[in-house]
Amino acid sequence: MPAQTAVITNLPHLVTALPGPKAAEIIHRDQALLSPSYTRGYPLVVERGEGAIIEDVDGNRFLDFNAGIAVVAAGHSHPRVVAAVQRQAAEFLHMSGTDFYYRGMVDLAEKLVRLVPGGGPHRVYFGNSGTEAVEAALKLARYHSGRDKFVAFLGGFHGRTMGSLSLTGSKAVQRRGFGPLMPVQHIPYAYCYRCAYGKHPDTCNVECVKVLEDQLFKTILPAEEVAAIVVEPIQGEGGYLVPPAKFHEELRRVADRHGIILIHDEVQCGMGRTGKMFAAEHFGVTPEMITLAKGIASGLPLGAMVAKADLMTWGPGAHASTFGGNPVSCAAALATIELLEDRLLDNARVIGDHILNRMRDWPRRFRFVGDVRGKGLMIGIEMVLDQQTKERAPELRNQLESMAFERGLLVLGCGISTLRLSPPLVITRDQADFAVDTLEGCLRIIER
Repeated sequence: MPAQTAVITNLPHLVTALPGPKAAEIIHRDQALLSPSYTRGYPLVVERGEGAIIEDVDGNRFLDFNAGIAVVAAGHSHPRVVAAVQRQAAEFLHMSGTDFYYRGMVDLAEKLVRLVPGGGPHRVYFGNSGTEAVEAALKLARYHSGRDKFVAFLGGFHGRTMGSLSLTGSKAVQRRGFGPLMPVQHIPYAYCYRCAYGKHPDTCNVECVKVLEDQLFKTILPAEEVAAIVVEPIQGEGGYLVPPAKFHEELRRVADRHGIILIHDEVQCGMGRTGKMFAAEHFGVTPEMITLAKGIASGLPLGAMVAKADLMTWGPGAHASTFGGNPVSCAAALATIELLEDRLLDNARVIGDHILNRMRDWPRRFRFVGDVRGKGLMIGIEMVLDQQTKERAPELRNQLESMAFERGLLVLGCGISTLRLSPPLVITRDQADFAVDTLEGCLRIIER
């Protein structure tokens, strides 16, 4: 009788064709009932998760390099997060922090105020999601400044509710049919392949910022009417783009010169994803407001807008959220931050560097890889048709995504032709190597 092969529980293991029979049945039911506006990249039907491993309803096990769209920073169902949730759920589930008081909301606000860069007194507004955090920032910027216009960036994603959608410049389908939107002027996001790893930060000309000040402010966008500039320190949905430090330095200079509030949207790039608590720390620039969500509570709905205290001039009733700062979500966030400070920040940096080092020569080895870039565990692989022209190849990116799924690795695209790697911050070196080896094997097949 042949010896049985031991199953490694922290790596993928596929036991059916994909999708399996149970998954196919649930997908069929879903298609008759759920909103057709949802996007599903491949037929994954989740049953349970632990750490960086997802098991589907048919018993197939996958390595999750999506982290629930950069959400489960501490991994799926981390025991310390689960224990914090259970303790709070046994005490009370809801009491609405907009009308009453409870300790967890204050404890979390104190943590965030201590962590945000720049020092000085801050105040915190809690919502349920990233888009709500951005909406709060927009409203506060208008309220405090008395101005009504905003500057945002092409490729940026800030949410899908009406205010945040006005900022979003990621995909036409996200905006089509929903106008008119708020007055927002979009300009290009500063990024070039040469500057992806800081090779030319001092010589890079940040033309988009120069256009903003030298042309737009003098023609169609009076600076004195601009309430805020809203920017992702590292662009997420736009392609995991890492700009040169000079870009953020110039934005800070322009904002200061014209009395404009600078808002950093750290919904995707914040809470340890880049190896630092906030991505802005890589660039040495401090904003007046920071918006947070996704990884803040490792899977529970929570958003936060942290602003300098002297900006939060609105009074009672000006803005609120019934469920924002829910006690169970706050408990999960407090546990998540403790884990980040214990070791997950260091793990994101160390494992992220390991992955980037293994992939850094891919543009030389694979003719369809135009660039590999990122910080920590926020890594983008740009697929191109031509190395010289950098013509983007979304079809090849989609093919790579599908091939990875068929081999037990969950990844998703972003931007025009970028494959993003955003695993839980708990991943091990073995799991990182499995992901790199899998993608490398897929690329060899595509090359042939």
